[in-house]
Amino acid sequence: MKIICRVRTLTASLIGVILLLDGTVRVAVAAPPTGIKNVVLVHGAFADGSGWKAVAKILEKDGYKVSVPQEPETSYADDQKYTKAAIDAMGGPVILVGHSYGGSVITEAGNDPNVAALVYIAAFALDEGESCASIEQAVPQASKAFKSDTDGNWWIEQEHFTADFAADIPRDEAEFMAISQVPISTDAFTHKVTNPAWKHKPTWYMVASSDRSINPDQERMMAKRAKAKTIEVNASHVAYMSHPKEAANLIEEAATSAPVNQ
Repeated sequence: MKIICRVRTLTASLIGVILLLDGTVRVAVAAPPTGIKNVVLVHGAFADGSGWKAVAKILEKDGYKVSVPQEPETSYADDQKYTKAAIDAMGGPVILVGHSYGGSVITEAGNDPNVAALVYIAAFALDEGESCASIEQAVPQASKAFKSDTDGNWWIEQEHFTADFAADIPRDEAEFMAISQVPISTDAFTHKVTNPAWKHKPTWYMVASSDRSINPDQERMMAKRAKAKTIEVNASHVAYMSHPKEAANLIEEAATSAPVNQ
């Protein structure tokens, strides 16, 4: 009898351990996010959508549907078209995220009724009548390497790209970005915003405190007037690449906090 009791006790203990392990496994599996499930990531000037890879992977792992439009930066109208197509394709409420010049794009594209919230990552959160150019002229950035060509496009001089744009990512990655950079047209850079969506949509902002492409003081100013929930990271201009976890966390905060119905 003692042996039988001991076997039963041991069996019960094993079942308990199995249930505990089973419960632990279930807890470890990422639960589907509550709130908004769709995220559109808009790249900025001199870069393309591939820079969002690390952020996109984190979001997808956490249960979000992600889209990364490759807006061409040939004109502000073209970039709006590509971004709005990505929003429409989601078929529901969207968190719209912009980096750098992508902030200018989402400031107006964010008026789409399917956009529930805006997230700016070291980006231009422009007010009515402002352009990326006017913000840069008001409080100049540290970099002096932005140059225009005879076709009306703007570039960053390759020899200064790493230091002025992407100082805190692996050097070979930054150097490849320099030779594959996407120029921005004068039209896109100087376009004046007419209806800023952040005036009536919940807004989040990541300031890059070591940014040499947008003056960090301007980033703080834009975040403050947009009444954005703001975090600050010690990062270069490509804060979304050097700090993907922080960027993803900010986006997920917006997704779980913003009201679904606008």
